Amino acid sequence: MKTRVITAVVALAVFIPLLIIGHLPLQILVALMAVVALDEILIMRKKLLISFETIISNIGVVVMVLPRSLWDNEHLPMFLHQSSLLYIFVLLMLFHTVLSRNHFTFDDAGVITLSMLYIGLGFQFFMAARTMSLATLFFALLIVWITDSGAYMIGRALGKHKLAPRISPNKTWEGSIGGTVVSVIVSAIYLLVFPAVQVYSFPVMLVIALFASIAGQFGDLIESALKRYYNVKDSGKILPGHGGILDRFDSLLIVLPVLFLLGVIH
Repeated sequence: MKTRVITAVVALAVFIPLLIIGHLPLQILVALMAVVALDEILIMRKKLLISFETIISNIGVVVMVLPRSLWDNEHLPMFLHQSSLLYIFVLLMLFHTVLSRNHFTFDDAGVITLSMLYIGLGFQFFMAARTMSLATLFFALLIVWITDSGAYMIGRALGKHKLAPRISPNKTWEGSIGGTVVSVIVSAIYLLVFPAVQVYSFPVMLVIALFASIAGQFGDLIESALKRYYNVKDSGKILPGHGGILDRFDSLLIVLPVLFLLGVIH
């Protein structure tokens, strides 16, 4: 517990000021977190961090995290556009399946490509939310934090019915529903205090908060399923007592794209 608390204090002491500063310092941190998160999956898959596929995918996830505005240049050659670069990286991995004589397989290429999209888009929308405003980013963070805390406390007190016992045996329906209800209530208060976050009417924003809270819990379960598949307890060890970057950002990597699809982030 002591290690967990110390890690949290140190991490927040670095993370919160960079959230407030934004811009390039936060962009660098987010790119580094994306690379570490991707490498956590590669390590689970027993890939060397100096391998061809790791180097290519690390560059790819950084390209994905970079702001979309960077690529809005009509003079930029087509092959240097974000989508073109990503497809080039995928092609290189497919070529690698042949050149490696199937030591690197089509399955490997598929897992790494999906991981690049999952992590890269999630962190790209993290920066997009911060670019809009600190309040918009905190709206997403608040939904995740309150849902997680509410689900834990209510689940401990009232939980009886298992939510997904084969994936995450400690989660319950009571905790899940309770966490979402608390999250929507706190979101309502937050939106009243920071009305600039509202891109729709107040009731619609509450419905969006509801969907985002549910999506966040799916994000948690997705990462739990990933770890269970690879038979690991934590995605990594970079945060002592807390696990890896994926362990800390699993819900947010799903919530932020959902908020983008629903028009809250643009």
